[in-house]
Amino acid sequence: MLAATPPANADNKRLNDGVVANVYTVQHNAGCTNDVRINLQLQLAAQWHTVDVLNNRALDGDLGSDGSTVQDRAIAAGYRGSVAETVAINPALAISGIEVINQWYYNPAYLAIMQNCAYTQMGVWSENSLDRSVVVAVYGAPAEHSSPRGSA
Repeated sequence: MLAATPPANADNKRLNDGVVANVYTVQHNAGCTNDVRINLQLQLAAQWHTVDVLNNRALDGDLGSDGSTVQDRAIAAGYRGSVAETVAINPALAISGIEVINQWYYNPAYLAIMQNCAYTQMGVWSENSLDRSVVVAVYGAPAEHSSPRGSA
């Protein structure tokens, strides 16, 4: 008798950490001198939106299925400060860190977010299904710092 095969549970930590490292490189190439640090509240906000986008195929950007914005999700996760978000969707089981950073690098709005030196914290989350991979990065400028350039 064969034992049931357990479901595959992908561990995307390497991908998520690689996205943070790539954003660090983009920031430093833009002249930033700060480090980008992982923030667990921003990571939770990213996780919520990643799962929402993965499970609601009509979603393809920043708004959640409940109408929430990235700022709404960050506040709900306990983060205080200005935030921005980048979202990568790939119609396949997997997505590489290079594919993610290329999607964002060649999107002028996303590139501006990644290059913004005020965003010193971030959270990244990724999820996969058989035919869809989603990666969300939420960038944060803590409340004690000035607002990021270009924000209201």
